[in-house]
Amino acid sequence: MKEEYQQYSDEELMMHLRDGEDGIIDFIMNKYKNLVRSKAKSMYILGADGDDLIQEGMIGLFKAIRDFDSGRDASFFTFADLCISRQMYTAVQASRRQKHIPLNTYISLYATASKDDDRNEEDMALVNILALKSDQSPEEMVIDKENVEQLEKTIEKELSVLEKQVLDLYLTGMSYTQIAKVLGRDEKSTDNALQRIKNKLKKALRC
Repeated sequence: MKEEYQQYSDEELMMHLRDGEDGIIDFIMNKYKNLVRSKAKSMYILGADGDDLIQEGMIGLFKAIRDFDSGRDASFFTFADLCISRQMYTAVQASRRQKHIPLNTYISLYATASKDDDRNEEDMALVNILALKSDQSPEEMVIDKENVEQLEKTIEKELSVLEKQVLDLYLTGMSYTQIAKVLGRDEKSTDNALQRIKNKLKKALRC
């Protein structure tokens, strides 16, 4: 039966599922489990437990299967990607509220995140990403322990709630377009928040 399903697109499988065909949910859950694991790995840098994130991601995937509307949503992959990311990030936020984790225990400026516009999975530290996307080269931006502490203080005191959320997801390698979808914001306000974050962090480094 699994081989039979492989000849259909995800959208076609959703139509068969709505007609009551058994086995499709298990097939889709298995097909997308690697996507869930990949996202869990990237969000792990925000301080969440990897296994818990995978479980939350699978819940998000199940919700995507349940709620997908071919007449409304562009593609199942896009919709599933969004549902998985939202479910995981909601879990991260809930975990933080329960544990009251200090900022510097879940945001490391040396944590790695994949460059979103370069799909070669190259990992880079946040400080290097900020440097590459600013007017300074990595060689010109010297980051030491004191700089990192200053940046962490800036994140805690100067960034708004939205800016902290944007920074969280940016750390996982998401683009501003993906971040906007996860947070339910428009792309312009998300991009503006990202630019404000970069400016505030660069200003902290110059102090």
